[in-house]
Amino acid sequence: MSEERGRAGAGELSGDCAECFGLCCVALPFAASAGFAVDKDAGSPCHNLRPDFGCGVHARLRQEGFSGCTVYDCFGAGQKVAQVTYGGRDWRRAPHTAQEMFAVFPVMRQLHELLRYLDEALGLEAARPLHPRLRSAYDAVDRRTRCGAAELLALDVAAQRGEVNELLLRVSELVRAGARGPAPASRRAAAKDRRGADLIGARLAGADLSGADLRGAYLIAADLRGADLTRTDLIGADLRDADLSGADLTGCVFLTQPQVESAKGDARTVLPPALARPAHWPA
Repeated sequence: MSEERGRAGAGELSGDCAECFGLCCVALPFAASAGFAVDKDAGSPCHNLRPDFGCGVHARLRQEGFSGCTVYDCFGAGQKVAQVTYGGRDWRRAPHTAQEMFAVFPVMRQLHELLRYLDEALGLEAARPLHPRLRSAYDAVDRRTRCGAAELLALDVAAQRGEVNELLLRVSELVRAGARGPAPASRRAAAKDRRGADLIGARLAGADLSGADLRGAYLIAADLRGADLTRTDLIGADLRDADLSGADLTGCVFLTQPQVESAKGDARTVLPPALARPAHWPA
């Protein structure tokens, strides 16, 4: 990776709960399941949310049945809505802002997710030919995150995602080209194109998936022990309960911390430097 990064400052693209108003704990719904102990409607505060907007069970979320919270990241959208869009006015002291604020938050979260991917792309040496376009796209999305609530709610987020996705696809192609093997290009492309594939529970232990396109693939509970995932594109891939023990993810692109937190792994799993080894993985 090059030293150049996007326009993000330190920590700007990861959640800072101390600067937020517990927006993910209120605005978003969840249903009683393996990830959540209870049902909660959108717009209703979680019963664990404290008056200071902290979480009453943060230190033991998994033990209390809220593992779903541990695999979520707003990518910094929460503090942007709280401190920029609403200037530090919280929904408890200004209840007239509550419903609007809760509607703005998911929009901001999508924009910040795009910023996170663009920021990563700007740090990739293979994507250097695209850096001018990536910087322009980053700045355009960032400007939109600083609009007022009404403008954010009127924004065509799908169109914005489509524009950015075109660039990210080009980045992916440039990165994955560096993982090409000796097989003929046509056969290699067919073997490595697993975009959106249903690989739920797939037995892929030790598989050579280097340079594969796994964008949006369903890898729930897949056996990826010892697999070669170097330079793979994992944007949007569902890794819940996938076993990454001993897998090599060196140079993979668009993998996020929530994806890693949702998977299984061990001390032998090789992660990209920007991602932390989950605390629940065995040492």
